[in-house]
Amino acid sequence: MSSNEKQDIYKDTPLRYLGYANEVGESFRAIIGKKWVNFSYGIATLYVIADTVDKTLESYEKNKGVVKPTKKVLLAGTDTLTWQMLASVVIPGYTINRICVISAFLLKKSTISPTACKMIVPGIALASIPFIIKPIDHLTDYLLDNSLRKIEV
Repeated sequence: MSSNEKQDIYKDTPLRYLGYANEVGESFRAIIGKKWVNFSYGIATLYVIADTVDKTLESYEKNKGVVKPTKKVLLAGTDTLTWQMLASVVIPGYTINRICVISAFLLKKSTISPTACKMIVPGIALASIPFIIKPIDHLTDYLLDNSLRKIEV
């Protein structure tokens, strides 16, 4: 990032990890139960909404006096909401859920005790989070670059 660029606190700071609260919840689903997993999704969704509001207001300020500013502002907000929901909530949540299911299935077939398995599965899921972030972000960019972002303003 050059010194002229404004830092995006929602993508370039540790605040980004709030968008992954649901992955932590999914990792511990078998231990903490559905209520707390849903709570973790609530945290991630609030993060997404905060970023969407921030980017929408930023676009509004940037496009004052421009022809058809409403369309530009609406597209900026829609892009942020779609990107964040896919890259921070939906795709990683599903991915971690499947990692947990597959890990539990494979560990059940081993000689490891069920109690140990219950503790190992969250460890596997948590350890996988750093490895799924960038590929999911790139996939989401690819999806939006080839769909929503093709809309002409």
